Amino acid sequence: MCIFLSVLRLAPAALKLELEEKLFGQHLATEVILKALTGFKNNKNPKKPLTLSLHGWAGTGKNFVSQIVAEHLHSKGLRSNFVHLFVSTLHFPHEQQIKLYQDQLQGWIRGNVSTCASSVFIFDEMDKLHPGVIDAIKPFLDYYEQVDGVSYRKAIFIFLSNAGGDLITKIALDFWRAGRKREDIQLKDLEPVLSVGVFNNKHSGLWHSGLIDRNLIDYFIPFLPLEYRHVKMCVRAEMRARGSAIDEDIVTRVADEMTFFPKSEKIYSDKGCKTVQSRLDFH
Repeated sequence: MCIFLSVLRLAPAALKLELEEKLFGQHLATEVILKALTGFKNNKNPKKPLTLSLHGWAGTGKNFVSQIVAEHLHSKGLRSNFVHLFVSTLHFPHEQQIKLYQDQLQGWIRGNVSTCASSVFIFDEMDKLHPGVIDAIKPFLDYYEQVDGVSYRKAIFIFLSNAGGDLITKIALDFWRAGRKREDIQLKDLEPVLSVGVFNNKHSGLWHSGLIDRNLIDYFIPFLPLEYRHVKMCVRAEMRARGSAIDEDIVTRVADEMTFFPKSEKIYSDKGCKTVQSRLDFH
């Protein structure tokens, strides 16, 4: 049975605590996702589905956040029948079959929202999606009361993309070089640059997309590149998850094995926290 759990019933404080305890170095993502979800779930009659686009380099927490969000919306999270994950390279691999993918995508979303109005759809690897595929779902994200007898207004769509990672890093670096704290970076510093950059990026999956043109994406959420201290936080969190005692020598060794950029300053981990688990296996 599909139950549209409200964030209030699950408690915004619980979601906030989980994001703050498990997501490192992402004050913007934590703030915006919490605000967006709480506002959407408090609205009994939303005018459109909630649509979030998460951007940043690999290993910065986009997939992790989508997993946490899914678990707070449906009890089984990604294993729920009402949470649907699409991976571009797996589900939409061939450029010559765009029309087929568009038809399949429309049918899949229509069928699942008909069954569960509060369905969640997560699109991973948007930067590898062939341009045009995602525009098939534009009518479902728009301000229509119904499309062919189905209301999509309580559904949630989440896009994950590496596109825009370079723009995010540039702004983060500008703050660092100016001696300003990363926590001083605000959404207004990044969101306009992101939306334009992704729209004009031929490798974004949202290249010249009607979703951006029609302002159907509610938030472009930047995931900042992770610093050395954040990598160490990831190592400690992984140790806790494994039930191991925190050994600071091992934490430092794993963090020191990572590579950092730019070459001159070496501030940001080039893989974020993506290889922490496998590297910890060797210690």
